[in-house]
Amino acid sequence: MGLGLDNDIDALFRLPPAEFIDARNKLAAQLKKAGRRNDADRVKLLGKPSISAWAVNQLYWMHREAFDDLIAIAKRSRPGGKVTDMRESLDARRDALSHLSDLATTLLRDAGHSPTLDTMRRITTTLEAMSTYALLPDGPTPGRLTHDVDPPSFESLASLMSGAGTKEPAAQSTRIVPFRKSASATAKPQQKATDVRRLEETRQAKIAAAKVSLQDAKRLLSDARAQTQSLEAVQKKANADAKEAEKYRREAEERLEKATAASEDTARRAQSVAAEVMEAAKALEDAKRTVERATKELESLFRESPAR
Repeated sequence: MGLGLDNDIDALFRLPPAEFIDARNKLAAQLKKAGRRNDADRVKLLGKPSISAWAVNQLYWMHREAFDDLIAIAKRSRPGGKVTDMRESLDARRDALSHLSDLATTLLRDAGHSPTLDTMRRITTTLEAMSTYALLPDGPTPGRLTHDVDPPSFESLASLMSGAGTKEPAAQSTRIVPFRKSASATAKPQQKATDVRRLEETRQAKIAAAKVSLQDAKRLLSDARAQTQSLEAVQKKANADAKEAEKYRREAEERLEKATAASEDTARRAQSVAAEVMEAAKALEDAKRTVERATKELESLFRESPAR
């Protein structure tokens, strides 16, 4: 592949996971249209990175100095060194992994992904594996991971350890028994140091995972506190509204009671007035009849008077 295609592929692995497939297919189509069928097929085979692999890729692309520090520490802690040097290297490696774990947590959250305990464990494991593969000639390509990386096999590590030792001259090959004894005696402290390193790496992975868990717990605690304060404010306002509503209800009941009493009193007065009106109407009718009788009687008297 040319340098231009290498840059294009690197650009693919810098993208957010959701954009990877479309960008990959577009690049493959462009290469195919340009007559570069082999390059197109090679690009088409690139797999979408898992979330944990994507995070490790971004550490390589966006935090190269911290990533390279981890690799450099691993190279300095090549098997066969002094125990004191190995302890210092383990401490440095622990700090580097912890720093990269914090950076990965921020990367995931900024991209909208949750840094779960399992995800952070896989990221830490992949970082440890990448640092170990840096000691071997054929390791995964940093920045282009598509899946989590497991540590190299025991055979690879054994080959590395044997390569780190000092080979005996060919002239001493006849001293088979003494050589075997010496090699066995030398291998024991190396194996012990390797076991110690593996235990320490496992412990550091657990520490890194625990730190992520602690960060998540702190975040959840902060969110819970904020939610509690918000709910308390809502409850306080609801209590105030309920108190105000109760006040309005009591006032309304009092107004209703007064209005009911006034209505009943008005009804009673209306009934009383109605009775008086009826009495007045009856008296009026009686008066009309009396007037009519008096008028008739007067007219009759006028008719009966003698003429002058």
